[in-house]
Amino acid sequence: MSLQQVAVIGAGTMGNGIAHVFAQGGFKVNLIDVNQAQLEKALQTITKNFDRQIAKGSATEDQKAAALGRITTFNDLSAGVLNAELVVEAATENVDLKLKIFKQLDECANPNAILATNTSSISITKIASVTKRANKVIGMHFMNPVPVMKLVEIINGYATDKDVTDMIVALSKQLGKVPCVVNDYPGFIANRILMPMINEAIYSLYEGVAGVEEIDTVMKLGMAHPMGPLQLADFIGLDVCYSILKVLHDGFGNPKYAPCPLLTNMVTAGYLGAKSGEGFYKYTPGSKDLVVSGMFKK
Repeated sequence: MSLQQVAVIGAGTMGNGIAHVFAQGGFKVNLIDVNQAQLEKALQTITKNFDRQIAKGSATEDQKAAALGRITTFNDLSAGVLNAELVVEAATENVDLKLKIFKQLDECANPNAILATNTSSISITKIASVTKRANKVIGMHFMNPVPVMKLVEIINGYATDKDVTDMIVALSKQLGKVPCVVNDYPGFIANRILMPMINEAIYSLYEGVAGVEEIDTVMKLGMAHPMGPLQLADFIGLDVCYSILKVLHDGFGNPKYAPCPLLTNMVTAGYLGAKSGEGFYKYTPGSKDLVVSGMFKK
């Protein structure tokens, strides 16, 4: 594949992971964020994640140095995407923000550049509609943690060209990922199935059917899930779960997708999961290590 230069917008958890896998795959990466401190934190995270790979024998010090040398940081979006052949947007899961970014991207990115979004639920067709290149807009939904998880959910917008889809499929394989192509409906596949399960687990807690540990244990030991749905919700972020459920509810108009009142209250109160230090579990500050489990009293 001739593609050489990639731009990643957003240096948060997903953005730094996406930058990591592209740089490790031999691509030059422009990592863009308006927050300089976030960019510095992203480089530190990428370095730590490479160190974990080295400890496991899946990367070498030379590969780490080479990959880090391929990453350039930018505060200015226009400058960062100027020479990019592929732009992957990984900003906050907010529809207005994404529409604003893609409108700006369409104006300043190379006319031939493919514009991809890492959105986990927002309509690709809607995002593409603010550009003059809807045929070159596609969803490229990586899973967290990006360096570890193999799946890339590739979402075709209504007008996405087949050759664009084929290129992103081939590129995902080149990165060592497993691409799955789906069509553009609320939640796509991953979150259309996952979020109702998480929501039902929260309803089970809300209605007093069982406690946090019991619900998670049933799903881990009974269904062979590596993590229970309530702990997974904490890791995803309860605010993110809430936002995706709202997209599903608004998109389908079906009450089965309405966020559980308990989830709504927790998000309103700022109990967002691991990132805030407490959700259905409590966490060590700055990490996802459990401190207390089974003590939920909301």
